[in-house]
Amino acid sequence: MPTTCNISNSTPVKETGFMRPLKGIALALITTVGCASYSYALTQDEIESRGYITVATEDDYRPFEFMENGKSTGYDNELKVLVEKETGLELRQEILPWAGILPGVTSGKFDMALSAVMVTEERKKSFDYTTPTAASSTYYGMKKGSEIKEPKDLIGKVVGAETGSAFLAELKSFDEKLKAEHGEGVAKIVEYHGYPEAYQDLAFGRIDAVVNTDLTLRALIKERGDLFVLGQAIGEPGYKAWAVKKGNSDVLEVVNNALLKVRESGEMYRLQEKWLGDSFESMPLDVN
Repeated sequence: MPTTCNISNSTPVKETGFMRPLKGIALALITTVGCASYSYALTQDEIESRGYITVATEDDYRPFEFMENGKSTGYDNELKVLVEKETGLELRQEILPWAGILPGVTSGKFDMALSAVMVTEERKKSFDYTTPTAASSTYYGMKKGSEIKEPKDLIGKVVGAETGSAFLAELKSFDEKLKAEHGEGVAKIVEYHGYPEAYQDLAFGRIDAVVNTDLTLRALIKERGDLFVLGQAIGEPGYKAWAVKKGNSDVLEVVNNALLKVRESGEMYRLQEKWLGDSFESMPLDVN
């Protein structure tokens, strides 16, 4: 695909991979917006001829994808290795914050978002998805000792979510539901470029709750159960998958066929148990 591109706080709270301030967001956005890209759907012959597919993966979204000791790891990255073995192709990867991933796919900078993309009806207008990689629901998490006991207790609270995420959209929908049922909703919705920053604000008491997938919140609490607790669901169950620009059917077929074989072999479910603490064998084969 042809493209050209020129490109502290003294409070004694332990910083972890979930709470490190994000770096390089502006660079990622400049790179995505500033590239002169050509929207072009590769054919299977072209894919095989060049030997690789370009993919974008998030840099700090545990347990799906994150950096550790200078290397990308997590559930999606281990799936990537299995797909490369199955296809014989390189999934040529760029690691960057979430804000640059889907715009990079729609602009043609990347062939695919190899990331934990939540499948939504709105996104289906712009993207096609692989077979799902995980089942997921939208939950809220809060600081230990919080007075929030059930979803309606978010009324009058300050709640955070990631800009451009499906969870932000679900939070806004839930806020409207609260207003319709109780006459008032959350006090304020705060948008973040990445979840580590949101968790840090939650730890410091700057916000009252964070909305994210249950899988990621469970991973956060596994690491920092002394500080955070899991709330309840505020959205309907859904699925995560890798995404291509709508109409990029040959890239989708090559990757999807490999993922289906990884599912059939049971290796996908083994990785789900390892990284997500559960396996989702009843997921549909197709979510498009």
